[in-house]
Amino acid sequence: MKRVRLLVIGIGGLFVLGMGLWLVDFLLRAQAAIALFSPFFAQVFLGGVGVLALGSLGVSVYYVSKFIHPRRRRSRPALPQGKPDVAIEALSGLEQQVAQIQDQVAQTALRKKIQALTDDWDKRDIRIVLFGVGSVGKTSIVNALLGDLVGQVDAPIGTTTVTATYPLKLSGVDQALWLTDTPGLLEASQEGQDREAQVRYLATEADLLLFVIDNDLRQSEYALVRSLLDMGKRLIIVLNKADLYPEADLGAILNQVRIRFQSNLSAADVVDIAANPQPIRLTTGEIAQMEPDLWPLEKRLTEVLRVEGANLLADSILLRSQRLSETARQLIQDQRRIAADPIIERYQWINAAVVAATPLPVIDLLATAAINAQMVVELGRVYQVELTLEEGKELAFTLAKTLTGLGIVKGVMNLLALGMQTTIATAIASRGVQGISAAYLTRIAGKSFVEYFQQNQTWGDGGIGEVVQHQFQINRREQFIRQFIADAIAHLQTETTLSLDFPGQRVIEEP
Repeated sequence: MKRVRLLVIGIGGLFVLGMGLWLVDFLLRAQAAIALFSPFFAQVFLGGVGVLALGSLGVSVYYVSKFIHPRRRRSRPALPQGKPDVAIEALSGLEQQVAQIQDQVAQTALRKKIQALTDDWDKRDIRIVLFGVGSVGKTSIVNALLGDLVGQVDAPIGTTTVTATYPLKLSGVDQALWLTDTPGLLEASQEGQDREAQVRYLATEADLLLFVIDNDLRQSEYALVRSLLDMGKRLIIVLNKADLYPEADLGAILNQVRIRFQSNLSAADVVDIAANPQPIRLTTGEIAQMEPDLWPLEKRLTEVLRVEGANLLADSILLRSQRLSETARQLIQDQRRIAADPIIERYQWINAAVVAATPLPVIDLLATAAINAQMVVELGRVYQVELTLEEGKELAFTLAKTLTGLGIVKGVMNLLALGMQTTIATAIASRGVQGISAAYLTRIAGKSFVEYFQQNQTWGDGGIGEVVQHQFQINRREQFIRQFIADAIAHLQTETTLSLDFPGQRVIEEP
């Protein structure tokens, strides 16, 4: 390929050379003709031609170099094309996130859950969970779908006390299906509440939900279904015991349920069945037991599984990955916060000693003195953010201006004066109190920067002022202030050779 390029360049060069010689001859003749009338204009013409020639030469060299050494286009990472690709990306990202957790016990536990997600994805089995309040006929539906008696029907509320999972076969669906029957929701007993928590967990883990009702939804049922739909769960509402209603009443109930969820569910996702129909009396006087009518449910299940099967599993994997990711994120935030605290504490005592040794003539200078750019840089490293010292200085200066502008510096002096049982005027004049104030302001600044880094280097909707005010409020409790003052005095006594006065407290003498 390179030889072809050189050959093309050689032929092109000969052509350009020939044209260039002809053009030079033409321009010289033109310049000579102009010189007969005006030597000055002839010189101007020649200069203009020279400038154009140099410009053309530069452009030619640029494009020839690009032709010889074409820039290789940087390959862009392929974006996920569909939900299955997104699910795979989510699992990969979760692995990287969990790798940052230092607690080996927590990391191992999360890795096991990730492996379970990966196994579920590889097997491609679809898990269907049947749930609803007690005595709506869930077990009857399971019996009818499986064609086998696996549970007691016509049970009083609370009879089904454990979950049970069965393999399910549907005509036209190739994937392996697992159907889980669950205890009834909304039971008043403590055991019922415990079982309900388990059912809610199973519902969030399932790929497809069948919510069973036997009448229009209660408010509690509606709230539960709405929360699952808002979470992104795929759901079919099953109205059982349809044989008990006149046709007009049945149509009204179905219509009402469909209207309630029309923004989340299609009308086809609300079906009516009779899993265990009541016996009927024939004209002959005999009692006949009707066969279960599950055709609307089986038809809708088959349609959903055939069309949405891959996406159902991907959606479920994504939701479960997000919950694990949130758990991992919280663990990482906790370990980073633990790592950040010693940095803040170290700089608060350093700044306390420096300010106590060189008292400031103006109180507002305390904010600038208390915030160390190096502390910002070190906190950034904890959160895997690399900052230059200049960037650290810029952030520190911005926060110092905010502390002063919000009046927090004077507020701190007032707070410490109150804690040390002295007047603000006496406190301002005290080198020791200025040192403690510097330590306290450093703490507020450090905690504010921790929040800034936790929020991916943003101050949030309320801006830097809201973050700083929040940190000031949570660090001004009386018990904390008293302990902070005692710790500050102890550190200054240990780390300085100065004689410092602390109004309302004992005096630290030179050793």
